[in-house]
Amino acid sequence: MTREQRINAFVKLGQFLQADELKNSPILDSAVHKNVWYTKPNVLQQIYAIAHNLTHEKLEKWLKDIPNHNIDKSVGLVLAGNLPLVGFHDIMCVLLAGFTAKIKVSSDDAGLTKFILDQLIEIEPQFAEKIQLVEKLENFDLVIATGSNNSARYFEYYFGKKPNIIRKNRNSLSVLSGDETKEELVALGHDIFDYFGLGCRSVSKIFIPEGYDIAKLLDNLESFHLIKDHSKYNNNYDFNKSIYLINKNKHFDNGFLLLKEDESLASPLAVVHFEYYKSMEEVEKYIIAHKDEIQCITSDMGLKVGDVPVFPFGASQYPALDDYADNVNTLDFLLANQ
Repeated sequence: MTREQRINAFVKLGQFLQADELKNSPILDSAVHKNVWYTKPNVLQQIYAIAHNLTHEKLEKWLKDIPNHNIDKSVGLVLAGNLPLVGFHDIMCVLLAGFTAKIKVSSDDAGLTKFILDQLIEIEPQFAEKIQLVEKLENFDLVIATGSNNSARYFEYYFGKKPNIIRKNRNSLSVLSGDETKEELVALGHDIFDYFGLGCRSVSKIFIPEGYDIAKLLDNLESFHLIKDHSKYNNNYDFNKSIYLINKNKHFDNGFLLLKEDESLASPLAVVHFEYYKSMEEVEKYIIAHKDEIQCITSDMGLKVGDVPVFPFGASQYPALDDYADNVNTLDFLLANQ
């Protein structure tokens, strides 16, 4: 395949993913039965976020340095499953760069990755030779593996001798000025609650100025109250609330979210940590010190935090094609090892 053929196939895939017929696909109904976190709205949100980037203009601009020929190397992909189709960007990078993808999907995947790739092969049959779904990774030249801090140690042991990208746990945070509008705080709610807060782009900590009225934040998050109707999310909320009450940990509670003052970046599910700040300098110092643990930031304050990605409120779950996980350019990695 030429580069143009590959791009055209993904453009057509994007059109398929935006078609109204997809909303009634049985795969969406079966996904939630296989993985209760993969609700139909969450799966569709991820699909639309992917499709939004699959335009000819965006792909051409992004892939301007990609060679026109196929590359006779394979890339082993170990995909996470915390969100629907969370590993699709890695698959897309590998295939569009001309490599063969050997894909080990997560046990949580619910068949979504195979469904999308089957559509891609139907659009462009030549991709059948470039896509392999495998139970065990063998005979690959490069590897991209995503997991927890614990699994990353195993990845480094098994894959460390190959050119690799190995990703660990990351979290995202938000920085408030105190002057946010109601609309901005509602948008922040999406950064917190989309995908139940399970993603590395989900806000797990908020920096707020001293003297800020926490009630203002909680009141503007009230529109997300239906999240408590999800049994597994609500079980986490109840569990963490019980722990805080038993241990007499000071916290704020709006009935479906717990806000706890804590220096930690990572927070339990249904909990967001917060920390008061006196100056922007101390916030920026914290971010720089923890940059290897931060996926992205949402804020409107013009932060000076080096190469840590900063998004507007509500945009954390909608990365552009070149918003790479862990700020590691996947295409550059592939081209350096072609």
